[in-house]
Amino acid sequence: MPASSRARTRSALALSGALVGALMLSSCGVIGGDADLQVYSARKYGSEEVFKEFTDETGISVEFIFDENAALLERIKAEGANSPADVYMTVDAGNLWNADQEGVLKPLNSRVLDEAVPEADRAADGTWYGLAKRARTVIYNPDAVDPSEFDAKDTYAGLGDPKWRGRICMRDTSEAYQVSLVASLMDLYGEDRAREIVESWVANDVEIMSNDVLLIEAVDAGTCDVAVVNHYYLARELADRDLNVDLYWASQEGAGTHVNLSGAGVVKTSDNPRQAQRLLEWLATDGQEAMIAGNHEFPVNPEVQPDEEAAQFGDFTEMPINAEAYGSLNSDAADLLTDAGWK
Repeated sequence: MPASSRARTRSALALSGALVGALMLSSCGVIGGDADLQVYSARKYGSEEVFKEFTDETGISVEFIFDENAALLERIKAEGANSPADVYMTVDAGNLWNADQEGVLKPLNSRVLDEAVPEADRAADGTWYGLAKRARTVIYNPDAVDPSEFDAKDTYAGLGDPKWRGRICMRDTSEAYQVSLVASLMDLYGEDRAREIVESWVANDVEIMSNDVLLIEAVDAGTCDVAVVNHYYLARELADRDLNVDLYWASQEGAGTHVNLSGAGVVKTSDNPRQAQRLLEWLATDGQEAMIAGNHEFPVNPEVQPDEEAAQFGDFTEMPINAEAYGSLNSDAADLLTDAGWK
């Protein structure tokens, strides 16, 4: 790392003041040393191994810090032009869109990325690129549910049918997953219909839990007959133990299953943008298998196959991702859930 950059790093950490200091207390990882790249990441699973493989193949060293998305974005903004961050990595397309709107990302001109990442999974102006996908769909206890009971055209809305009363579990709003699912329904049907759907879930006495693993365990135990989870949590659990839980791809005769992204962009103030872009290009090509292997997500690169744990669920039709809708409707979706009585 050039001496000027090291000085810049030290200056950034000093100038960012009390706000950054407070944020650092809640974050973990390594940052501010002598590595070529500094990554601020809200995507936690398996990233250490991915960065190590990138360094082994390219010789470009990486330091990283993990934290919640909002804390990382505020930290980059607070550090301003002196931020040591080169790459911002997060989950949820709405978070990527918001980061672009906040002006912290640099538009890239990369044929490698444009060829590897489909248009639907990246920003039109090149400020961010999806690197892996997660599907949020329905799981069920096969002792209690026949999959023919699901509404194949509109599975999410169908969970508002009174026959599911007292049988459904879903996530709280502490993570973006539930909020983005509702934002996608607002984008698909409009706010009034999305509100009707959420209110029908509440009317069915939906039980709300704080993480997806709890939802899977509840379905396995028969506490819930049905839950809505990200597919990779079930893939991860099934890799470790037998569970009485099956997966159902939602809305395959309609709009498709809700999907979301893990992705990244180069921070506008990066003092090493070429190597930062090289990291994104590697993650979307040679590093795709490493990117998805630790978390059983689906690759965005159509030339790469899902890992065995994700592939076991079979092919499915995706609901198109609308990052602008997920981002711009995030606040309205959160308010809608609160107004409907979501806990």
